[in-house]
Amino acid sequence: MARVALTFPHGLPGFEQERNFSLVEEASRAPLLTIESETTPDLRFHALPVTLLDPAYELQLSHEDLAALGIEQVSGGDQLLCLAILAAPENGPLSANLLAPVVINCTERLAVQAVRVDQRYSHCHRLGDSLPEPAPCS
Repeated sequence: MARVALTFPHGLPGFEQERNFSLVEEASRAPLLTIESETTPDLRFHALPVTLLDPAYELQLSHEDLAALGIEQVSGGDQLLCLAILAAPENGPLSANLLAPVVINCTERLAVQAVRVDQRYSHCHRLGDSLPEPAPCS
C-alpha cells in the first residue's frame, strides 16, 4: 500500500477546515484511489483518474487553483494527477464528479478541488462498462 501526504490549501468544498489528507493506493484495488483525512478518521473519498472515465477530459483551472497548486499555468511538464470523486447513492448508480475534479501537484503534494464554471461535465457522470474489471476476491 502506498500513502502520500497531501495538503489542500483551501480545504475541500464543504470541508474547508480539512486541509491534510493522504492519497492511498492499494494494488488490489487499482485503479481505485482513496483520499483520507489526516484529522477526521471517518472522512474519506474514493476516486478514479478522470482519464479512465473520459480519455479526452479537458482540465480547467482558475487562477486561484493554479496558485494553490504552486504553478503558473498547466503545461506538459507538470506532474498533475486529476481525480474524479465517486458517489454511490443508496438508490442510484455509481457516479463520478467530473465537474469538480481533485487536482494534485504530485511534485509539491498540493491539491485542490477544481470546480469548473461551465457545465461541460457533470457532477454525477454515470459509470458504466468503460471501467476495468475488478480483481477477483482472494
